[in-house]
Amino acid sequence: MTAMFANNDHTRQPNETLDLAGIGVGPSNLSLAALLDSVGGLKAHFYERRANFDWHPGMMLPDVELQSSYLKDLVTPVMPTNPWSFVSYLVAHKRLYAFLNAHYDAVPRREFAQYLAWVAGQLDNVSFDAAVREVKHDKDRFVVQFDNGSVAAKNIVLGTGTSPFVPSWATPFLGERCFHNSEAKFRLPELNAERIAVIGGGQSGGEVVESLLNSKANLKQLNWFSRRHNFEPINDTAFSNQVFSPEYVYAYLNLNNDQKLEALKASILTSDGLSLSTINAIYRRLYSLRYLEGRSIEAKLSPNRDVIQVEADKDGYRLIVRNRFDGGVEVAHADAIVLATGYQFKLPEALSGLQDRIQFDRHGRPALNDEYCLNWNGPKQNRIFAQNAGRYSHGIADSQLSLMAWRSAHIINTLTGHEHFDLEPHDSQVNWLSSGHETLGQSIAVDY
Repeated sequence: MTAMFANNDHTRQPNETLDLAGIGVGPSNLSLAALLDSVGGLKAHFYERRANFDWHPGMMLPDVELQSSYLKDLVTPVMPTNPWSFVSYLVAHKRLYAFLNAHYDAVPRREFAQYLAWVAGQLDNVSFDAAVREVKHDKDRFVVQFDNGSVAAKNIVLGTGTSPFVPSWATPFLGERCFHNSEAKFRLPELNAERIAVIGGGQSGGEVVESLLNSKANLKQLNWFSRRHNFEPINDTAFSNQVFSPEYVYAYLNLNNDQKLEALKASILTSDGLSLSTINAIYRRLYSLRYLEGRSIEAKLSPNRDVIQVEADKDGYRLIVRNRFDGGVEVAHADAIVLATGYQFKLPEALSGLQDRIQFDRHGRPALNDEYCLNWNGPKQNRIFAQNAGRYSHGIADSQLSLMAWRSAHIINTLTGHEHFDLEPHDSQVNWLSSGHETLGQSIAVDY
């Protein structure tokens, strides 16, 4: 049982069984691969269908920025001496001082993408042009099948990322003039439309709106719809950011499903809000267009809206929109629609043969245990780890870069069976759970 791949001239030995096979190489599995590079005694390899590493290429619009610190890279939060850190990348490219002198409030996303590609291109445990076609389970191991062979592994880890979410009303219209923002970089330059609707009020929607206002000289009408109460900034305060800490994850895991959902809703703006730089850039651009340049763009920024139906209308679209603020129903017209409607985790097609053995929650999401393993009815020693799949089970940070290295270290500890990485929680500034140490009296006065 053998497979050969060109990247790093890596060849699996016949009949060798890996401890871990990674399916997909995005930032999450790249973090795991980078940390495993320094861990002895574990045989692991990661396989990616693409020819090289390319992080969200369709979203690399001009001047877009990270919303998290560059110290939350692939390895630094759990192993700051690891050679695959962002700082190591800057030193290797002789630009550390230039980077520091630039005084970035937030790191350009292109810079971080180059860092990720630099790591991916040097790790010996990563192979590209290696599409996983099927995963089977045979007795005490998984069999990972490729076009040109297969490998066996005791455990697998899914790192295929999330898929663009497209509302059902938009599916029939997908194409050159109706597309998800994951294609924005490739679609927007060629988009010749006077009336454009952007659906989604998060950071991705804001980046699309900013790009349209700066690049489309023939734009006559822009409708920006958001389901949120307003176009709200990311909640980036010191206490709010505690939800991106291991201590919060440990507390979150103690909640029941209803409590988890409530906590997730309450913390949504710590993750999905607009960067202040994006908000200010859009507002100032609208100000300039209206008062300084005299351009007659009809810009309608419409929060509290649900797009409930779309119809073809001559060469464009007719949108039926419900206003949740006052209950009214509105009609908008557009020549093009950009969907900034988010992403969702899906099992990769290669696991379809195991799907009947995997547990799903009532919303159709794969169920994860506390160790980031899918619940399935196979042998306990054969685990299916899933990266970036635990937004509901582990908290809002799971879909972000912030705890990526910590989660990877957690998976490694589970694989080794001991605390290879010290993941004991720090002293939290916020007390999340009830202490349970004091007996409640007969009467409690609460003054709000």
